[in-house]
Amino acid sequence: MVRQWLVRPWGPTYPRLMELEVRHLRALCAIAETGSLHKAARQLGVSQPSLSTQLRRIEQALDGELFLRERTGCRPTPLGRQVLGRARPLLDGMAALVEEARAAARGPRLRIGSTASRALPGWLRRLRERFPGAETTLLVDVSANALLRMVAAGLLDVAFVHEVEGCPLRMPAGLEQRVLVEREPQFVALARDHPAAGRGGEVDLAELAGDRWMVDPSVDGEWDGLRRVLAEAGCEPAFLHGDYHTAASMVVTGEAVAPCQPTSVPRDDMAILPLRGDPLAVRLLLAHRPAMPYAGLYEDLRASYREAALHPPAYRAWLYGRGRTVLSAL
Repeated sequence: MVRQWLVRPWGPTYPRLMELEVRHLRALCAIAETGSLHKAARQLGVSQPSLSTQLRRIEQALDGELFLRERTGCRPTPLGRQVLGRARPLLDGMAALVEEARAAARGPRLRIGSTASRALPGWLRRLRERFPGAETTLLVDVSANALLRMVAAGLLDVAFVHEVEGCPLRMPAGLEQRVLVEREPQFVALARDHPAAGRGGEVDLAELAGDRWMVDPSVDGEWDGLRRVLAEAGCEPAFLHGDYHTAASMVVTGEAVAPCQPTSVPRDDMAILPLRGDPLAVRLLLAHRPAMPYAGLYEDLRASYREAALHPPAYRAWLYGRGRTVLSAL
């Protein structure tokens, strides 16, 4: 069994060394991150009574209360914050150690994390050609912040993420980043028989004030960014929450409109159009730890994004309409 020694460095109230298992540290961090014994138990795959018992035993072993149990959840005590401050780096270090050992046994491996992007197929193709001997893996997640934390912990080598304008990401210390696109406009998806779709061209937000907007609140910054932009435009539409695969079926039936990436390809039953004034935008970033061993990642991603950007008619027209400066940046 893997164990981790945790030394009590905080003063005379800690008279001895205590041996804590890694699973104990993981439980404490889960409680702190979720703010709830119930949610933490679900995350860890154990029952809530079992987790409560485990927490009491840890607190008894440390001679102090680590969390305040309140009606709204669990909040770390001063002692709890001190323990958590030591536990998190230990867990990250253990995860990195295990992953590095596995990588050494496997051989070369490139672990990529990304939020959804139509540049991914072309990027993976180019990477296979550039690094034919490396095993390439891909993890797509709606949360850019989660992917960045995984890179910082050594669980991913690189993350290609988007940052919603006005909602900055929490970039972990020590990561390096390169900006792929400083400001990518977000378009809108409409049913083909929507009045605004019939006119073509740019769509004004005011034309969509009577529509319901569908947004995925689990995408970091998406919900807050869209509400802010619509409020600034004087619009107070109804909202539907759901993933963007569900959103597509809602859009084609006219039940909702939805923000979408400009690289989205239109369908016979769906129009993809730019918003007038480009009120919605994201920044596209490539993040990695220092001394990244794989050269050429950024260049291959840039070529793949340009390929994806020039394919859909609406985005191609938008890019050419803004001249050579925008095109040369891709």
